[in-house]
Amino acid sequence: MDFGFPMEAVVVLVVAVIVSVWLDLFAHRNDSEVTFRNAAGWSVFWIVLAMAFFAYLHQRFSPEAASLFLSGYVLEKALSIDNMMVFVAIFSSFGIKGIAQHRILYYGIAGALIFRAIFVALGTSVFGLSVWVELIFAAIVLWTGVKMLKGNDDGEVDEDYSDHWSVKFMRKLMPVIPRIVGKRFIVKGDEARSIADKEGIELTRRNASIYATPMLLCLLCVEVSDIIFSFDSVPAIIAVTKEPFLVYSAVIFAILGLRNLYFMLAAAAQYLVHLEKAVAVVLLFIAVKLAGNALGLFHIDHRVSLVVVLGLIASGVAASLLFPGNKPREAYEPD
Repeated sequence: MDFGFPMEAVVVLVVAVIVSVWLDLFAHRNDSEVTFRNAAGWSVFWIVLAMAFFAYLHQRFSPEAASLFLSGYVLEKALSIDNMMVFVAIFSSFGIKGIAQHRILYYGIAGALIFRAIFVALGTSVFGLSVWVELIFAAIVLWTGVKMLKGNDDGEVDEDYSDHWSVKFMRKLMPVIPRIVGKRFIVKGDEARSIADKEGIELTRRNASIYATPMLLCLLCVEVSDIIFSFDSVPAIIAVTKEPFLVYSAVIFAILGLRNLYFMLAAAAQYLVHLEKAVAVVLLFIAVKLAGNALGLFHIDHRVSLVVVLGLIASGVAASLLFPGNKPREAYEPD
């Protein structure tokens, strides 16, 4: 892929990511749970790292490149909020708590980086080829925003992801032991049968060599959710800039902080009751920006987009604090 930037920039990005991920994993190697304070501290770390990369782009290349990166980063971070709320429901469905969530999110984010690279490569390649392509992108983002605005207005309980179509498909491919076994994704057949006999658990297939655990099913749901999320988040960022390197670097820095963002949002979800609606309005704004640009009606500068996105998210937080509603969301309680 032609990144449009010299190899130096790619090397700086890769080295920064590898070193930072290693530091994150090293710091959490002996953790038994992730506290709100720990998650907040590491969230600040990832934000500072992104701002350091912003400063590098500004100093080494141009203020325009740095500004485009920052706009894409803020947008991806904002849109990630809804995905994190889905993760809360997924973990609740499978009964996954504590540090086990951190393990699943680690592998889930590793997969997200790969799938995002594919989506960014495809999206930046086809975007601009035709007005219809841009309008399709706008329609996808608009549909997601409208769906989010309509969602949960009737007070329905969260979806049971243990019965998700991806889980049903996995069950057909691989037998499952209906019990969490430590932090493991699979267990050997002999061990699974021993656990089943000892605890009176029924196995659908007694002669299998390996069995999936609820951890693996949960990871699958997280990955599928993130892929679906990519269909609206990547087009939204491409609406800001079509430069592959800037798009992907913005996505990388936003995604790398998602694990810690999750633990913060999960703890604060009961208070941020209007934040999801704010994210939905952000998507509607991006859809209008895409459609207006595709039809040649108007062009919204990325700096204006940055201010609008930050303003909408801040308004969602403020509205949640001022008008908390009668029935707050269920809070996440760590082990």
